[in-house]
Amino acid sequence: MMMWSNFFMQEEDRRRAAAGRRRAQVQQGVLLTPEQEGKIKLVLLLVTVGATMAVLAVGTEFWVELNAYKANSSAVCEAAHLGLWKVCTKRLWLADVPAGRETCGPAELPGEANCTYFKFFTTGENARIFQRITKKEVNIAAAVIAVLGLAVMALGCLCIIMVLSKGAEFLLRVGAVCFVLSGLLLLVSLEVFRHAVRALLQGPEPASAPRLAYEYSWSLGCGAGAGLILLLGGGCFLLLSLPSWPWESLCPKRGHRAA
Repeated sequence: MMMWSNFFMQEEDRRRAAAGRRRAQVQQGVLLTPEQEGKIKLVLLLVTVGATMAVLAVGTEFWVELNAYKANSSAVCEAAHLGLWKVCTKRLWLADVPAGRETCGPAELPGEANCTYFKFFTTGENARIFQRITKKEVNIAAAVIAVLGLAVMALGCLCIIMVLSKGAEFLLRVGAVCFVLSGLLLLVSLEVFRHAVRALLQGPEPASAPRLAYEYSWSLGCGAGAGLILLLGGGCFLLLSLPSWPWESLCPKRGHRAA
């Protein structure tokens, strides 16, 4: 009996010593309090949603749809959808196109598809879409900015993971800046891509080129939502990284009354 009582007393002493060390580390600012850790995890969940949307948007090719107008003498029509990396042209049956629609599409309809990656990333050649020539400099700029946004976003995620695992609270502000910057880069990439689409449609076109209409698709909307969520998450992390004394004076806890 004495052996078991000594064992339990030693275990209790170890737990008390560990709890005392943890309280001392929290008071010294080495570790996060449970309240701080809960808030950071909640904002990290929001940022994870934005990061998933950003990767989905950059990796898919439904940023914009180009649709030719219907021709009465043909049973098929042409449409295309493109993103940062590749373009897919499709031949659709007019019978499948909604009757009240003047143009071909939407591009999600079944048909003969031909998807190719843009050659200006490898050989430097401009791409031809419906006999129109792309502006490779603008397209490359949009892709590079988007990739930079994803890289900065990954760096921000690494900083927040270090904050939660190692208690390195000083990295919270670095992660906040990374997420704000990645959101801005994604939004800038969307705007540069819009300029690339307008340059494609407003450029010189051959006489035999079909008349086109365009509409932005779900990938671009997903990228815009991701940029806004990352901006919001970065702003929340930045607020959490600020010292607590200004907020305690403005919002005193219950039970604390002014003298």
